[in-house]
Amino acid sequence: MTRQTITPLLRATLAPDTTKGYNGTKHETKILPAGWKLTDTHAPFQVETIWERNVRVQMRDGCHIYMDIFRPRNSAEDKVPALLSWSPYGRSSGHAGGFDPLDMIPGRVGVPHDRVSGLEKFEAPDPAEWTARGYAIVNPDSRGICDSEGITQHFGDIEANDGHDTIEYVAGLPWCNGKVALVGNSWLGIVQWFIAATQPPHLSCIAPLEAREICTGTSSVEVSSASSAWRWSELISFIGRNQQEDVIGMLQKYPLMNEYWAGKRAAMEKITVPAYVLASYSTFLHTFGSFRGFTEIPHANKWLRVHATQEWHDLYQTSTNDELQRFFDFYTKGIRNGWEETPKARVSLLRYNKEPLINLPFPNWPIPSTTAQRLYLHKENVLSEELAPSATTLSYISDVPFQQVDADSEELSFVHTFEKPCALVGSARALLYMSCEQGADMDVFVQIRKADSTGKVLRSINIPADARKICKMPEPVELINPLVHLGPTGCLRASHRALDEGLSNEWWPEHDYSSRQPISPGEIVELDIGLWQTGIYFDPGEKLILKVAGHNMTLAEFPELRGAMQNFNHGKHFLHVGGPHASRLTIPTVPSVCDA
Repeated sequence: MTRQTITPLLRATLAPDTTKGYNGTKHETKILPAGWKLTDTHAPFQVETIWERNVRVQMRDGCHIYMDIFRPRNSAEDKVPALLSWSPYGRSSGHAGGFDPLDMIPGRVGVPHDRVSGLEKFEAPDPAEWTARGYAIVNPDSRGICDSEGITQHFGDIEANDGHDTIEYVAGLPWCNGKVALVGNSWLGIVQWFIAATQPPHLSCIAPLEAREICTGTSSVEVSSASSAWRWSELISFIGRNQQEDVIGMLQKYPLMNEYWAGKRAAMEKITVPAYVLASYSTFLHTFGSFRGFTEIPHANKWLRVHATQEWHDLYQTSTNDELQRFFDFYTKGIRNGWEETPKARVSLLRYNKEPLINLPFPNWPIPSTTAQRLYLHKENVLSEELAPSATTLSYISDVPFQQVDADSEELSFVHTFEKPCALVGSARALLYMSCEQGADMDVFVQIRKADSTGKVLRSINIPADARKICKMPEPVELINPLVHLGPTGCLRASHRALDEGLSNEWWPEHDYSSRQPISPGEIVELDIGLWQTGIYFDPGEKLILKVAGHNMTLAEFPELRGAMQNFNHGKHFLHVGGPHASRLTIPTVPSVCDA
C-alpha cells in the first residue's frame, strides 16, 4: 500500500462571502504612509509601506492561491528579503478567515491591543514592524483557504510543494533580493519542516517558532484529545470554497500508524538551511515538536532558544524580534553581525515562586552534561533514591469526570525533597508497573509538579507581572494553560507499550504505534512513559511531586474546552511499587547549573 491509496476524509469549510473582512479577489496596491493605522487602537506602520493585495500565484499542478505582500516603499530601488508565513489562518486578523485568539484570553496573554497592526497574520510577524526592519512580509492563503483553490491540506507533500513553489515565485519578484525566509508559530512552524525538506533554491533560512507535533499514528495524547481538538477546530473553522482534510476523522478511522500518518512526518534529514528554533515548556501542543525538531535537524547551523513565557506573548516582544532580525540579517542580507557566535542552545529554567533563570548558554540540546537521577516510588507516597523494601499496590478510579482545572480527583502523588539545589532540564521518564480491573486497555497520565519547602504545590504564571498589569489581566490569573503552567506531562496507552528500539534513546522512549498489544484485567504490564521536556530549578528543601492518574492533568487551553477531553478508561487502575515491581522516575539533571 502507498499513502496515495488512502483517500483522506473531508469536511466542510465556511464560505468566505459570509465572513467579516471579505473583499473579493481584485488585485490592488495601496500605499500606507508612515503612521498609518488600521484603527485608532492598533499599532501604526513605522515606514511608508506598499500593500499589494490578492496576488495570484500558480502552483505546479495548476492550482492558484492568493496572498498579500507588504514591503517598504523604497524596495523597488533597494531590494529586500522576504519573510513568508504559511498557514490556513487567513492573511491577517482582519481579513476573511483571519482571527485573533488573543482576544479569547483574559489580558490577551500580555500583548496590548495597540502592540499589533491588525494586518498581522495570526502567529506571524507584524508587517507594521517588519517593513521598518527592511523586510517584505508575504502572507498567503494556503490551498483551499478563502479564495485559494483546491482542498485545504494538513501538512504533507502537497502543502510542502505549494510552499516551495511560492518561495521560488516570491524570490523572482523585482523588489526581492532573491532571499526568502520562513517564519512563524505552531502550524506556521511545523510546515517549515516540510517545505525546507524540499530544498527550495531560494530558501535562505527558517525560523520555526514553537513548531507543533502533528499526530503520526495513535498515542494516548492523540486519541484522548480528539474530542478536545474537534471542539478547538470548531472555534476556528477554516474559511474556504471547498472542503478540508478531516484529520480527526482520519485518526478515528485509522488509529494505527500507516502510510497516511507517515506522510505527516517531515523528512527532517533533508533540511539543509540554517534554523532558529524556539521552544517553551507551557504549551500543550508545541513543546515536544519544537525540541524534537531541533534535535532531528541533521546539521550544525541551528540554534535553540527556550523562553519562560507563553508563545504568543514572546512573539511580540521587541527583544524577540531584535534577535530574529539578527538571524535574518545574517542569512538574508549577508550582514556580518556575529550571529554565528550565538550559543547553540539557550535555556530558561522555571522557578515558579521566583523569577525564572533566563537564557543559560549550553553547547547543544540535550545538554551534554546531563546526568540521570533515579527515584523509586514507595507506598508511603514518597520518591526515594532507595528501592522500596516491600511490594504494595496503590489504586485510583480511572474514569472519573475531569475538567482540567488543577482540582480533579483520583490522582496519586509521590513526593521527593531535595537536600541540595537541583536543575531538572530535559525529558524525565516514568517506568510504572500497572494493571486494570476491567477492559483490554488503559491510558495512564503522569505529571511532575513543584512544591515549596512547606509542601505548597506551586503554579508558574506564563505572563510577566508588568505585562499583566499593562493589559489589566484579572488577578488571580485564570486557570487556563496559556496563562498558567503546572508542570511537564506524559501519557501512554498500554496497548502501545512496546518500544521502537530504533527511535528510542536514553532520554526518550519512542513507542510502536503500528500494532496493539491488548492487556487482560489484572495483568501487570511495564509502561515506559516519557514526559515532555522541561526546565525546573529546585532550591534545597523544595519538593518534586510525581502525579499518576487516568486523565490529562494539564489545564485546558481555553475555558470553552474544559471537560471536552474524552476519557477512554474504565474502573480502577492499580500501580504496583516495591519488590519485583520497582516503579520509578528518572529525572535529567544538569549539575553545572547548580554549581554556577
